[in-house]
Amino acid sequence: MQTSRALMSQQDKIWSRFSRDKADIGEALARVLRTLSKALPLDRPLRALSVGSSTEPQFRILEASFRGGLYLLDIERSALEVIRERIRRQSLTHVFALRHDYTKVFLDRDATRRFLRRELGGRRLDLIAFEHSLYYCPADQWRDVLLNVFDILLSKVGAIHCVLMSSSARNPATTTWLYNHFAGKFFGHRNDQDLSAFAGRLRRDRRFGRAEIFSKTDRVRFLVDDFRELMSVVWMILLYPNVHRYTPGQRREITQHLYRSLFAKRKPLLQDQDHLVIYRGLPGKGLI
Repeated sequence: MQTSRALMSQQDKIWSRFSRDKADIGEALARVLRTLSKALPLDRPLRALSVGSSTEPQFRILEASFRGGLYLLDIERSALEVIRERIRRQSLTHVFALRHDYTKVFLDRDATRRFLRRELGGRRLDLIAFEHSLYYCPADQWRDVLLNVFDILLSKVGAIHCVLMSSSARNPATTTWLYNHFAGKFFGHRNDQDLSAFAGRLRRDRRFGRAEIFSKTDRVRFLVDDFRELMSVVWMILLYPNVHRYTPGQRREITQHLYRSLFAKRKPLLQDQDHLVIYRGLPGKGLI
């Protein structure tokens, strides 16, 4: 129960180390990069923005690929301090740590234009990544956020890559089932953040009429020997305390459930996660 007080960046570090999530995202990023490299001049330095980057588990891939400017945006000070220390230690003059609440910036077209001018030097981006960061934006606002970055921040040839936990699952060992079960039981809430269905709506949206839109679902597993580390990740998945403030009794019930159903049986925690890629300006078909 005490692990529920951990910083989100610490929880995400555990998840990154013991799950296949970041490898799955890295493989999708590699396919996006392969597509962009084929569509753009080879001597052009690429530029990217990672939204809700935390300490950026994909740092090595992004830093090496986007020498024209890599912008890591997050709201958590401690996560950005880790990034800034790495920037200083490795003399990475093309990497920039930005502290903003992206929902306040990208929901407003004028604020998005100011962000382009003040933070990006007026230069657009080849890749914009929302990797496990759309949780903190209501699903009915996704279109406005993505439309603003698509119209204002994305280059004429570029890609937006989003990753999110699937919204529904029947398997009790999945992160989606845990969230729907406990958030539903204690708060009457159910996950309505369906990235796969959202991709279908975007394909019918005239404002994205010139875009190529792809989606897929992958499964990743998380297995760790330390029960505290398992629970630290579970609190992140259950959005405690930033969204749902479970009482001590509710946290005790959740902790007991995870111990009995997964940890004591040495079963992995599974996650089905949806990928969405929005391409613009490609001469051919893109990869996902």
